[in-house]
Amino acid sequence: MQTPIILWADDEIDLLKPHIIFLTNKGYEVVPVVSGADAVEKVKLQKFDIVFLDENMPGMNGLEALNQIKQIKPNLPVVMITKNEEEHIMEEAIGAKIADYLIKPINPNQILLSIKKILDNKRLVEEKTNLNYQQNFRELSMSFSDKLSHEEWVEVYKKLIFWELEIDRTQNKSMGEIIDMQKSEANNNFCKFIKKSYEDWLNDANVSRPLLSHQLMKKKVFPLLQGDEPVFFLLIDNLRFDQWKILEPIISEYFNVEEESAYYSILPTTTAYARNAIFSGMMPSEMEKKYPDLWSNEDDEGGKNNYEEDFLKAQLLKNKHEIKSSYHKILNVEQGKVLVNSISNLMNNKLNVIVYNFVDMLSHARTDMAMIRELAPDESAYRSITYSWFQHSSLLEALKKIAEKKVKLVITTDHGTIRVKRAYKIVGDKSVNNNLRYKVGKNLTFDEGGVFVVKKPERFFLPRKNISSSYVFTIEDNFFAYPNNFNYYVNYYKDTFQHGGVSLEEMIIPIITLSSKK
Repeated sequence: MQTPIILWADDEIDLLKPHIIFLTNKGYEVVPVVSGADAVEKVKLQKFDIVFLDENMPGMNGLEALNQIKQIKPNLPVVMITKNEEEHIMEEAIGAKIADYLIKPINPNQILLSIKKILDNKRLVEEKTNLNYQQNFRELSMSFSDKLSHEEWVEVYKKLIFWELEIDRTQNKSMGEIIDMQKSEANNNFCKFIKKSYEDWLNDANVSRPLLSHQLMKKKVFPLLQGDEPVFFLLIDNLRFDQWKILEPIISEYFNVEEESAYYSILPTTTAYARNAIFSGMMPSEMEKKYPDLWSNEDDEGGKNNYEEDFLKAQLLKNKHEIKSSYHKILNVEQGKVLVNSISNLMNNKLNVIVYNFVDMLSHARTDMAMIRELAPDESAYRSITYSWFQHSSLLEALKKIAEKKVKLVITTDHGTIRVKRAYKIVGDKSVNNNLRYKVGKNLTFDEGGVFVVKKPERFFLPRKNISSSYVFTIEDNFFAYPNNFNYYVNYYKDTFQHGGVSLEEMIIPIITLSSKK
């Protein structure tokens, strides 16, 4: 390993010899200079790993030298050392992107800590993260074998996401394969849990059940209407829990998180079923029966979510909420800009519903466009693209405007997605739907060992077009493929993000209640 080289500028450098000897004995090379001007010249001529600058030097002072050094080497870490504790000096140094700020008198260990924080931070963080994960690995794996409740599965999933994001932040991601294997094991057990529990949740009033899609508005949104503030309900399609966690720091600059919880998406975990259930407050077969003019079956042409606003109005009326409300579905950039410009007017409404489709479009674009697949080959890159989009999106601009007023904000989604890896053979006729994670139809042929089969759709509150119709859901990271074109399906769809089936990522999804910091 190459010896780190430190440039130290101080007009009283001779008095710092004990510190320089200490650092030399610790394996660092120190180049001393006596002025800011000398420091700037040295930076032009030589490569350094870190610079220590005394703030109060005659001639060119530390702040002036700092500005010039940053122009020459913008990414060179600079530590400002000063006797002066005046706030404006600290602010100016911080504004110039210093790496650290030390107040004299300084001791050797203080200097060493600053160096390690700057130069060894990534290595030390990775070592500590890996050690902590290894210590938690066995405990987490043991929990999968227990008979967990729906609440405990949420906590397990949150812990897995925590460690996935922690490992993702490390430099080498050396524990990445291990956390992937552990998530796969967890998903295997979670799918067994859903197979055993889901039907009872829908039919047995005496069992403990989670909050489900069709209960979301009534349980989480409508109670907020009793308050004085306008309520904004933001549904970002396809937003997984890990994606929420990377967006949370940005949103938390403008809103206080009052409650972070999760709910379970109904099956199929698709927009047509889960999102319509949210806005109608009903399960799919109930919607089909009560609102046949609004509900679209699998073989109906056109969009499956064209009547969300109608469903919402009907649910508000059913729950005796005669309020002023609005509904906005954002499908492109122009619609996003219109929303931003209308925020001030929306403050006159009691409830404002906003549906953002970007993350859903990203997952489908990743399947269809080679360039997107290159940019997002895995979960880490998928999160990164989501983060980059959000930073520069009209949605963030809208949230900033919303935060200027005293409001309640609920952020959620209708389902998540999972990166599919293994093809699962199924045979059906031309009437079978084309979703890769679930199939509905008659005379479906498949191996029942690795799927969740619903032979009585009425028990799952799913529409049944024919007497012999059944639903088949993929589990874990499988996707359906037809034998007569099997290799094509494998090559085209493997490692793409899909939804509709049973997995932690698709079913356990965030519901966040926030209030504006204003």
